Amino acid sequence: MTTRDRADACPGAVQTHLAADGRLARVRVPGGLLTGPQLLALAQAAVDLADGALELTSRGNLQLRGLAEDAPPELARRLHGAGLLPSEPHETARNVVASVLSGRAAGGLVDARPVVRALDAGLVADAGLAALPGRFLVTVDDGRGDVHGLTGDVGLVAVDPDALALTLAGHETGLRAAPADAHRLVLRAAHAFLAEREAQRSRAWRVTELDDGPARVACLVGGSATPSAVPASDPPVGSVDQAGGLVALVGLVPLGRLTTAALDVLVQVTAALGSEVQVTPWRSVAVPDLPDEYVDDVATALHHAGLVFDAASPWAQVTACAGLPGCAKSRADVRADAARAVATGTLPVTGPQHWAGCERRCGRPAGSTDVLAVEDGYRIGAG
Repeated sequence: MTTRDRADACPGAVQTHLAADGRLARVRVPGGLLTGPQLLALAQAAVDLADGALELTSRGNLQLRGLAEDAPPELARRLHGAGLLPSEPHETARNVVASVLSGRAAGGLVDARPVVRALDAGLVADAGLAALPGRFLVTVDDGRGDVHGLTGDVGLVAVDPDALALTLAGHETGLRAAPADAHRLVLRAAHAFLAEREAQRSRAWRVTELDDGPARVACLVGGSATPSAVPASDPPVGSVDQAGGLVALVGLVPLGRLTTAALDVLVQVTAALGSEVQVTPWRSVAVPDLPDEYVDDVATALHHAGLVFDAASPWAQVTACAGLPGCAKSRADVRADAARAVATGTLPVTGPQHWAGCERRCGRPAGSTDVLAVEDGYRIGAG
């Protein structure tokens, strides 16, 4: 059990964080889906109010950096107008990731999109759930196993076309519900987490930080907790076939930073096709519903704007925290150093690696090797 001595202080779009390069705002995007107008609103806000880029997080959310002290109210106004801030009290609680291209790509047992919409609506309508910590994560997996492997605090995973199973921090509960009702299981589990946290007089941010958390939360919702293996599934990269002859493109975003050039292309594509995009927990962007004749042109434009469509690229293995100059705690400009190592073929290890400027290792994906900045360079594999 982890003991927390303070409440979670994760930034949001209203509750911003003061970094070395200005205010940082984090916009929750349940399920990662953005309509064209929402993407345009975010891109314009990045240019007008922040440093011009959008950052992708490991929970499929978006960050704006370099905001002036007086910018957050204007950002909040724009987000309200775009439907991206339905409830200010709940803004940091809406951490929901969903299977990539669910309802579009082959292999899923259910369409996760309506489940996520119902879950988000239920969450923001429940005043008590505004107390959920900003680190509390919900996953909705359509049966392909991609986000189930992220081991959320509360999860739904499709087990057949008519049922989703409730999981708690990688534990099966034995509870199932039809797709139309599954969101209610999640809301019950979220309340159970808050009730157990209060009973333990804890400030826990995650289910596993409670004493016997999965078992006790499961008991409160009428189930039991059985540890289960959660296999990791490789996220898609490149071209993905959809039904009806349409194609989706999934591009890696190096260091999770969507530049103005990339945003311009994405905005143009969504405007031309009346479509949407999905940001993923693997710092990639999915562009669905492309007619075959558009695929090459869109891929070329996004490639020139910096996105990567090759799963074998070194960028598929490299993540990094903000580093200098954005974070005063960092010992190095880790993003620049990581980019230089990729360009010169001098990455220090093979496989997933996270470049971090200090021991906090912000944004570190599970299973990555640490490339930790120290006073005289980098230490590899620091625990």
